[in-house]
Amino acid sequence: MSGISSARRLSAVIAIFASVSTVASAQEAFKEFKQLDGSVKMPKLNAFVAPDGENSASRTLHDVSLEARMTPQSSPQQQGLSWYVFSPVAGADGKLPLVASSRGGSASFHLLPGDYFVNVSFGRAGVTKRLSVAATGETQKQTMVLDAGGMVLNAVSGSDVRIPPNELSFAIYSSEAKEDGERGLVMDDVKPNTLVGLSAGTYHVVSEYGEVNAVIRADIQVEAGKVTQATIQHRAAKITLKLVSDAGGEAIADTAWSVLTSAGDIVGESVSAFPTMVLAEGRYTAVARNKDKIYQRDFTVAAGMNTDVEVLMKQQQPQDVDTEQPARQLPIQMPPMRQSQTPSATTSQQPLPTYEQLAPAAGGDSGDSMD
Repeated sequence: MSGISSARRLSAVIAIFASVSTVASAQEAFKEFKQLDGSVKMPKLNAFVAPDGENSASRTLHDVSLEARMTPQSSPQQQGLSWYVFSPVAGADGKLPLVASSRGGSASFHLLPGDYFVNVSFGRAGVTKRLSVAATGETQKQTMVLDAGGMVLNAVSGSDVRIPPNELSFAIYSSEAKEDGERGLVMDDVKPNTLVGLSAGTYHVVSEYGEVNAVIRADIQVEAGKVTQATIQHRAAKITLKLVSDAGGEAIADTAWSVLTSAGDIVGESVSAFPTMVLAEGRYTAVARNKDKIYQRDFTVAAGMNTDVEVLMKQQQPQDVDTEQPARQLPIQMPPMRQSQTPSATTSQQPLPTYEQLAPAAGGDSGDSMD
């Protein structure tokens, strides 16, 4: 539907934050929020062949301890980390073989002497480091700094109307646009109240309420070592459409619906007795098709005001005081108007002359005889 994209652009305004706060430590956030697993998208690793050749199985295993910090000054992160240890020798498929992995906080691995690549990730934030395990002596504990924080997103409709989580989703993009004008997608389909680990920086967040045109965009900054909680305010409401024979009556089944913007763009369609749509605030026209007839009504959506919109099965819809315009009627074929047979009140007409007035006077010598 061509109208959807244009309507979404119209509704993609700057978000208003009902609240923006930060948790002092990422450690504390795990007690309240569920973390979104970011291990499905790991940083790309380039193959590296160790100069000493492959690790020998006859060598002694050494304990290697690893820890990660959000900032150089913060304490070691004890939750939400994913560790991966790769061999530097590429396999037959050209990829680096995975040697060991661990999830949680600090990790400890038993590794043969040699070179490795170690990757640690916190959600979408990650860092990779080359690790060398000596054949003799102990390997010093490895500390990796992620320079990362977290983001928790939520949204309301209007000033404080709660939005059901299953009707709300977020997409996180990089703040800078690429050469083609598009932003790089960091994470899609993020649910509310979910902790997303991200590298420190500014991100472009797109919040979608429903599936029509309620879209809000905002730039949100993530600070290293902190969790940013942002609540976005949607200027939208949930509308339920009903075709009824009388006001307050039962919805009539087998009705096809189209919702148009004031500019005439189609933003939503449905075949249902009473479809529900989330619409950005503004003026719309609801068009109902039932059997061989079409009915329509103009209505207004106010932010946070969920309501029912009834379309009456009449050619003339009632006008709501202050908020509604008269419903537009569809063209109706009228029979040709017959001209009135009654003369106009301003028309005057002289009586016809009588025969005596037209006939010559008797005995007159001015005319010939009729014989």
